[in-house]
Amino acid sequence: MAWDDELTSLFADLERQAEALYGEERAAELADRSRAEYASVTLASRLMASVEQEVALDVVGVGSVSGRLERLGEGWCLVRSLGTDWIVLSAAVAAVRGASERAVPEAAWSPLTRLGVGSTLRGLAAAEARCIVHRRDGARHEGVLERVGADFVEVRPEVGRVQLVAFTAVAAVASRD
Repeated sequence: MAWDDELTSLFADLERQAEALYGEERAAELADRSRAEYASVTLASRLMASVEQEVALDVVGVGSVSGRLERLGEGWCLVRSLGTDWIVLSAAVAAVRGASERAVPEAAWSPLTRLGVGSTLRGLAAAEARCIVHRRDGARHEGVLERVGADFVEVRPEVGRVQLVAFTAVAAVASRD
């Protein structure tokens, strides 16, 4: 029965064509979904996946800051580089090199990551650490952090009066071990 073989062959061919079309449609649908989901990924979630890795950050008003990404908090990150700790405000990060290919969703972050930059700067003030506060416009304030308010930090220079620096102007704070 040659007609039976022809019919079976025809159905097999139609089935292969249908599978190929379904595969193409499915691939396009998956690509669309992937793009849509990636639109919700934040820079912070990519940086969270990069903790304990070597990164390089281009920081407005500072330039390149590279080293090991140690911590990430609400609006800031800590990069350790050759004896210098850099607290970099997220809003001043222009570009990142060396970040992980993956992301960690905020729901998986530790509650400690909710601490803002003020908490970190208060730790430096309590330690009376000598710091350089780098502003986004390139200016610097060198001295000991005295007190930290809700949206500013007091910097006591070696000579002169205490200076108040608004968080909105800060790009990064560098401190030595």
